[in-house]
Amino acid sequence: MDLHQTYPGLDDLKRRARQRLPEFVWEYLVSGTGAEAAKAQNRAGLDRIGMLPSVLHGPLETDLSVDLLGTRHAFPFGIAPVGMSGLIWPDAEGILARSARTAGIPYCLSTVASQSPEDLAPHLGAHAWFQLYPPKDEGIRADLLARARDAGFRTLVLTVDVPVASRRERQTRSGLTQPPRLTPRLLAQIAMRPAWALGMAQQGMPHMRTLDKYISGEQANLPPTAHIGYLLRTSPDWEYVHWLRRNWDGPLIIKGVQRAADAQRLQEAGADAIWLSNHGGRQFDGCPPAISLLPEVRDAVSVPVIFDSGIEGGLDVLRALALGADFIMLGRAFHYALAALGEAGPAHLISILARDLEANMGQLGLPGLAEARGLQIRHLG
Repeated sequence: MDLHQTYPGLDDLKRRARQRLPEFVWEYLVSGTGAEAAKAQNRAGLDRIGMLPSVLHGPLETDLSVDLLGTRHAFPFGIAPVGMSGLIWPDAEGILARSARTAGIPYCLSTVASQSPEDLAPHLGAHAWFQLYPPKDEGIRADLLARARDAGFRTLVLTVDVPVASRRERQTRSGLTQPPRLTPRLLAQIAMRPAWALGMAQQGMPHMRTLDKYISGEQANLPPTAHIGYLLRTSPDWEYVHWLRRNWDGPLIIKGVQRAADAQRLQEAGADAIWLSNHGGRQFDGCPPAISLLPEVRDAVSVPVIFDSGIEGGLDVLRALALGADFIMLGRAFHYALAALGEAGPAHLISILARDLEANMGQLGLPGLAEARGLQIRHLG
């Protein structure tokens, strides 16, 4: 089968993913928080960014590679962390790590993934990032950093935009709890999705394996959108960032930044890159579209700026690069691909994104991605 004929775009993968996932798993993947205005605004904000095509450049040999944190990457995008990826598809983290290694792009493992750093060690490439939800206990914190380093992760990503659990009302309505409890309602949904059910029967229902070492006794009563990680972690402060800078000897990225003043202060505190994100609209429903904040954050710092939130194709990647991003991360998109095509999904999505980038770069007259920064922008609507 020619996957580009059957699934030429992300929307095709998304439709196929919904057909293969139980409804409660689909809701977990796609849900935002509140009325999901922030999630919708992310998409609308990207759609308002227009760029003027350029003509008479002759044939172009496009180069999709970029430099980030002293490393050349084959593409200007990577795989963002998603908690409990293994709920979306069996061995999700392993598939994503292997796909990233083959493609030469970063893969970022979440603290609350369904596989641990040790599980992923055999599958990691040169661009492995570990995303830290901040443990309160300094001993656990130091141990997690050591485990990540020993497994082969060289870049640390601290997520700072989850000071409290978001409500994610849509996810709650779906009946999903953490850890998942297979109620009759959920079992009926699983019975309708045999491929997912078979994979889970072989792998076992996922849980947050990284945290097994630190959990003892019964789980506390937690909200349905929280999880066992909330028993361990804290809302970090500036001293927390300073502690990480002292105790992590590789690149340190701070994820979940939206204010330019925060970005500037984080650079002064030793952050090697700023990750502008509103968590894909999953944390706070009152924020503006993430893309609208990019020029201001870019102007505030000299370190690289990484961007996510709403990216759905190569054109979106170019929009973010034009407005000042150095690198783009995608989370939901790679999980749509996983659910749609299993092991073949991530590589196919990478190919979709690359082809889309090349086609749009040709329209814009861009031989390389560095030239995107100088594109003329027209804000539509």
